[in-house]
Amino acid sequence: MLERPQTFTFENGEKVPGTFSNAEMERRQSALRAYMESAGIDAVLFTSYHNINYYADFLHCRFGRRYGFVVTNERATSISAGIDGGQPWRRTFGDNLVYTDWHRGNFLVGVQQLIEDGMCVGIEYDEVSIEVRKQIEGALPTSRFVDIARPAMRMRMIKSDEEIAQIRESARIANVGGRACLEAIGVGVAEHEVALHSTQTMVREIARTFPHGELMDTWTWFQSGINTDGAHNPVTAREIRHGDILSLNCFPMPAGYYTALERTAFAGACDEASERLWRVNTEVFEKGCELIQPGVRCCDIAHELNAIYDRHGLLEYRSFGYGHSFGVLSHYYGREAGLELREDVQTVLEPGMVISMEPMITIPEGMPGAGGYREHDILVLTEDGVENVTGFAYGPDSELAAVV
Repeated sequence: MLERPQTFTFENGEKVPGTFSNAEMERRQSALRAYMESAGIDAVLFTSYHNINYYADFLHCRFGRRYGFVVTNERATSISAGIDGGQPWRRTFGDNLVYTDWHRGNFLVGVQQLIEDGMCVGIEYDEVSIEVRKQIEGALPTSRFVDIARPAMRMRMIKSDEEIAQIRESARIANVGGRACLEAIGVGVAEHEVALHSTQTMVREIARTFPHGELMDTWTWFQSGINTDGAHNPVTAREIRHGDILSLNCFPMPAGYYTALERTAFAGACDEASERLWRVNTEVFEKGCELIQPGVRCCDIAHELNAIYDRHGLLEYRSFGYGHSFGVLSHYYGREAGLELREDVQTVLEPGMVISMEPMITIPEGMPGAGGYREHDILVLTEDGVENVTGFAYGPDSELAAVV
């Protein structure tokens, strides 16, 4: 039987320009190593999309295979599947080790080659399944394992100047997608046609703005009528009708960095009941943007905004938390759960954090003004206060009240 290697290196071509400077990537890895030293951790094995991307600048496509990024005091090495060729090496800030498909356990062979058994190893408790944890423990039977997910999340929550610049550009591109939605909306036009126009416009703008980046994962959720009742409802072929409530949700994803623009709109006309509800939601939205300041706790913002909904008799129709962090984030991976505007999150806002304000209420079908109302801006906390990087029209006094 022909013997095949279990792992190999494939430095095919040249390293491509990174999303961020070498100094920025070194800052991230140095901060991680400083934490490792303080916590007595000898090696870290990241397996999540978000942490691999954050610390390696490599966004992988899992497709049923395992990927990793191992950081020790001396090396930083991504572990990738042979199907990806040399792309992981070209994209990784660090080294790369490829494993082959010839034996099912070859990912773990790569782990064993990069991490000495007996070390204290940081893994992501919130990401590894029971099965994967058992496999890693089996590959390193005398090692001790500790959680690295929460400390890594805390590091990601404070953005560098380069990250904020990238988020600001991406927020601008979200606005481009929003304008494309407005161009495509019309009575009789299907949701998917509006979404396609928006997404294609954003992808082209990402390619122009970040010419060395990979183009993947940008998307639009455009919802109409009853389909607006959920923030994450997928696009359908439903056709827009006169008077429909509409929801524009544009998500550019340059280099795996999610940003968003979300707006309520109406097709042709907004009735009196809908306008009243919309005005309440924009009142909450505006107050929320004011409340986001350094030194304020997430939970306190949520409680104060709850009081506005309660005063209008609408608190029971609130759908979810009031906002969340931005950065390495997507609809299928990543979430900085420690920075959400919810009643159960006591994190104190700090300069360098980037967070959304996105209140939503859903009025059930059959009631006056039925539908989902949501506005969404991105705010950057600075030493001096807050910068809103969105800047797109909103509310019943804007053009969005009668889009045709």
